[in-house]
Amino acid sequence: MTSPLRIIVAKRSAATAAQLAALGRQTFHETFAAQNSAADMTAYLDANFSPEAQLAELQDPNTIFLLAQMVQEVVGYAKLRLHSTLGLEPDKTPEDRLEVERLYILEDWIGTGLGATLMRRVIEEARQQKARAVVLGVWEKNTRAIEFYRRFGFKTIGQHEFVLGHDVQNDLILRKGL
Repeated sequence: MTSPLRIIVAKRSAATAAQLAALGRQTFHETFAAQNSAADMTAYLDANFSPEAQLAELQDPNTIFLLAQMVQEVVGYAKLRLHSTLGLEPDKTPEDRLEVERLYILEDWIGTGLGATLMRRVIEEARQQKARAVVLGVWEKNTRAIEFYRRFGFKTIGQHEFVLGHDVQNDLILRKGL
């Protein structure tokens, strides 16, 4: 019997952009609304999760979206950036790095193993892209996500600011060598 879960590379289309905008808004809101002001959440969601913003991201040749589909419903996704400079010193080159800019699944699917399956596919994609490392930023207060990434072998290598509306927050920068 085959699994009903499929992880596919997203098509670079307006329909996919609309789907990602809705999914991105929902998953980001589910993950962070309780710890942030409504005004900051609205400003961030409006700036980053419109269909137009998602279409621009989809059309970027250095961006790959992986969609997690469960029986034809998209229940999670990862946004990957090739040649990431996250955590690099200015004089270093990023050719061999892949960044996980987003990895979210719907709240109802947390704890089912779907996130781990998606992360394994991210690491597989990094290897296919000949990356030697995977990097990501994670909010220092998102302990569940930090523990998730540590189970995959990610280590803290630095930090940087993340602006949510008017709130300047601190993200940890994590790295996993391949």
